[in-house]
Amino acid sequence: MDKDYTCEDWGEVNEWSQIKVTVKLPLLDEVVAVMNMISNYLQIEDYSDIDLKTCYGDLIDEKILNADKTIASVSVYLPADGGVADTVSFLRDRFDTLGIEAKIEISGINEEDWANSWKAYYKPIRIGERIVIVPAWEKYDAKEGDIIVRMDPGMAFGTGTHETTRLVIGLLEKYVTEGVSVLDVGCGSGILAICASKLGAKNCKAYDIDPVAVKVARENIKDSGLDNVTCDVSDLLKQVDKTAAPYNVICANIVADIIIRMTPDVGCLMDENSVILASGIIVERSEDVVECFEKNGFKIVERVEENGWCALVVKKA
Repeated sequence: MDKDYTCEDWGEVNEWSQIKVTVKLPLLDEVVAVMNMISNYLQIEDYSDIDLKTCYGDLIDEKILNADKTIASVSVYLPADGGVADTVSFLRDRFDTLGIEAKIEISGINEEDWANSWKAYYKPIRIGERIVIVPAWEKYDAKEGDIIVRMDPGMAFGTGTHETTRLVIGLLEKYVTEGVSVLDVGCGSGILAICASKLGAKNCKAYDIDPVAVKVARENIKDSGLDNVTCDVSDLLKQVDKTAAPYNVICANIVADIIIRMTPDVGCLMDENSVILASGIIVERSEDVVECFEKNGFKIVERVEENGWCALVVKKA
């Protein structure tokens, strides 16, 4: 790259280049691994497991239902002056080495287009027994007992549509009781902390390494009218408020490698009754995460899976 961009730089960028890589579906994981060398913030389009006409009725856009399910795409967004040509050259070299036949497309996009183009596909979605995630710009007629969470994730991860987020929200319904304290590590849009608050948590502290995500999360928290949820920048647990420990529920919807890196340090934030809700784990990596937890004095008390993704409920052994 011509320049190394920090998360702070990204918050000031108005013009972006989208690099979109499209491959046959079985190659998706390999492509994601390569793209993660460029950025941890990827847009993945994979509609292979969607048969939502029976699951969610008319909540999903027809374009998604009718999408080609034999291919998948991964996009990364770089500042327009962020060495796009070098990045494409790197990707082509890596794909050639790995024998991956990939279609690479480059397009310019401004921040407003990026923040709004996906909204047509984001519809109200029910998760678990009570929670309904509703886009901030959508109308929704609540049913009795519904807990409505309105979200505008902007450029942060966390719309509620991804399996990893759905798995954690389902577990939050089970493990968040009135008056508990919640810590969300890698909060993205703030969706998990907001859900926890609406489920009865007394206080929720959310953190993300990306200042853009923190900005988005704070706006969502404010728009939700919640005064018991805060959000700040932290590199995993480094800047977490340890004076508020022990936390009753700790959410970590990240990826396997980052959860493994966090595990040795998280015990000091817990007591014997605390639980970790760890998600963002592909099933193939789940045993690595389990082994790491067990080596560091934890036990797995529950495991749930959906479409190749795994979430774990963890307590001190």
